[in-house]
Amino acid sequence: MERVILHCDLNSFYASVELLSRPELRTLPVAVCGDPESRKGIILAKNEPAKAFGVKTAETIWQARRKCPDLILLPPHHKQYQAFSRVVNELYGRYTDLVEPFGIDESWLDITGSMHLFGGSGEAVADAIRAQIKKELGLTLSVGVSFNKVFAKLGSDYKKPDATTVISPENWREIVWPLPLGDMLFAGPAARRALGQYGVRTIGNLAVLEPGLPEQLLGKLGRQLWEYANGMDRSPVRPQHEKEPVKSVGNSYTFREDLTTRRQLRQGASMLCDSVAGRLRAQGLYCGAVAVGLKDPSFRSISRQKHLHHSTHLRGELLEAAMELIDKAWKPNSPVRLLSITALALTDSLETYEQTDLFAPQQPAEDLKRERLEQAVDIIRKKYGGDAISYGETVGHVVHREGGE
Repeated sequence: MERVILHCDLNSFYASVELLSRPELRTLPVAVCGDPESRKGIILAKNEPAKAFGVKTAETIWQARRKCPDLILLPPHHKQYQAFSRVVNELYGRYTDLVEPFGIDESWLDITGSMHLFGGSGEAVADAIRAQIKKELGLTLSVGVSFNKVFAKLGSDYKKPDATTVISPENWREIVWPLPLGDMLFAGPAARRALGQYGVRTIGNLAVLEPGLPEQLLGKLGRQLWEYANGMDRSPVRPQHEKEPVKSVGNSYTFREDLTTRRQLRQGASMLCDSVAGRLRAQGLYCGAVAVGLKDPSFRSISRQKHLHHSTHLRGELLEAAMELIDKAWKPNSPVRLLSITALALTDSLETYEQTDLFAPQQPAEDLKRERLEQAVDIIRKKYGGDAISYGETVGHVVHREGGE
């Protein structure tokens, strides 16, 4: 039996929620954004009138205002958005118990076993959900209906706002293959650049390749993207209570003042490694690899990663690995606007990747001392708050600035 999957995407979610209490602004260009005075101030959401001016999510406020000088800026209210998101997902639960949130404003629904109760077709259920959301919450929804999750998401993006798009076993090549490759889930910039060298610009271009080529270029991801392009996604819709395994733990920070010295970069990296290591320990995880990202004031990015000799969740070990990557990627005196640290290759146990002495302790005494120290820091922070204690090398004006990304 062919599955019937919906992908529900709330239209201009943040802006739509804000406009529920500001209906007089609905016909005017409106955007929800971060602090307009901060360098990290970006557009988080925009309504349809703002979209008509070319305003885009994730661009800086000054870029948006160049396109639309009369753009009305509203501050975000994240707790309110989370509350609406919970209510919306509860409403989806009236139609199926297989509801998988994908971010705060999107969800997949598997209605294969329940659609006969609500009209008998995926399109009928999608239209019923859209009508119910509008009636009860005053929000609009775009829904993609298809036989897998990837195509359902393409369907919800295909026609906006407030629309239902069906991508069926009969019409999927006609609808999907002409779309730009970047429209497809997980086809990021690096994948598009690699495949673009071979003339792959659309999903259809990728679909007709021999599968060995994208796999050779991108590894497992290349094969996965080729299968997606050919309608072969079989990934299940995970119920809300069934969490997907954590694949990475990371943090990034945008600095009000550019970092231009190694000392400043080490301060910033120390703060981020402290955060990442604490989150790893809280989840009982270790990482076997570390990635570092640097972004300059012109938004050019450099990223590097390396495998570790043994898995860890200690701040000091993450920091030394991060600084090794930074030293290779960063040119002295070059300004850095944003720094990110990400822990990869996660496991729930301490693993060693190099040959060791059979008669040596499994974990060196120095590591055990560090482990006890960082666990003590965790206990103090849990009892007295996150700012109760800090490592000496994180203390400095560079990292005590507003916000992160």
